[in-house]
Amino acid sequence: MPASAAPTLHAIYVRLPNWVGDVCMSLPCLDTLIATGAPVVACARPWARDLLSAYELAGFVPMAGNWRADRSAVHAWRKKSHHARTVGLLLPDSLSSAMVFRFAGVPCAGYRDDGRSLILRWPMTKPRAPMHAVQSWFHLTRLALERWGLPAGSPTPEDALDWRPAGEHIQAARAAAEAAGVADTPFVLIAPTAVGLHKGRIKVWQGFDSLAQSLQARGYPVLMAPPPAERDAALAAAPTAQCLPPLPLGAFAVLTRLAAMTVCNDSGVSHIAAAADARQITLFGVTDPARTGPWSPRAIRLGGPGAWPTAPEVLSAALSLLEPPQAA
Repeated sequence: MPASAAPTLHAIYVRLPNWVGDVCMSLPCLDTLIATGAPVVACARPWARDLLSAYELAGFVPMAGNWRADRSAVHAWRKKSHHARTVGLLLPDSLSSAMVFRFAGVPCAGYRDDGRSLILRWPMTKPRAPMHAVQSWFHLTRLALERWGLPAGSPTPEDALDWRPAGEHIQAARAAAEAAGVADTPFVLIAPTAVGLHKGRIKVWQGFDSLAQSLQARGYPVLMAPPPAERDAALAAAPTAQCLPPLPLGAFAVLTRLAAMTVCNDSGVSHIAAAADARQITLFGVTDPARTGPWSPRAIRLGGPGAWPTAPEVLSAALSLLEPPQAA
């Protein structure tokens, strides 16, 4: 699309990733798209609507994961919104995501993976040098904006994700803290679960129960608020922690900010805490912090591929945040 076509653009449709952590890591891309001044329509899994409710979007199209149903949803939104001239940005690498936009009439840009080069209007080549996921998606976004003749913004992402909460997120998180009796008390939030496997290995540190008891013995309340599907696993991993009712994603993100510290596996919670600019410790044992670690200057990363941190190491790092040494 030449630069002269930019003023007539009706909307940019962006297909966000399917996982919570990945959506958090794509926030710099979303901010860059919105900053162009063009209307932006987010196409994402339904749960992302709450997380993005404070963002100035021209629309939100829920994606079900079935390419025919998703194509129909995107097409119906375009028709209802009279978005005749659109472009699309695909952050997922899948063939199905490219088919959704192509057959909904949205010419799209994306990385040329999964044999989809012929479907993309603007196929982009991934950089050869290894990149963090935040950098890779941000690079793709800038390439697409340059092709479309739109402002591409900063050449590199900021060092923080800068998520924006809505007022109801703040209210719900504060209400949860008050109900738990920790509104005026420094508390630690833990997330002792992680969904899925990485190359056949579990992504869960086994020391959360020991950590919780050590922190409680020092007077720090330890809370967790797992989603319903992970509640039983969380209770088994940290039976002495206070388990809160599940919260919507936006309220949970604010709760990580209210906590004195969040301790979690390399999981969606790590990226939610990074998006909320919360103090956190993220634990690694099978994944690479350089590729999928929290994008935040306030995050401490312990462990790495094949090397889980020990319980004393985690407790020491936690106490260094909770009880920093006093200046002489």
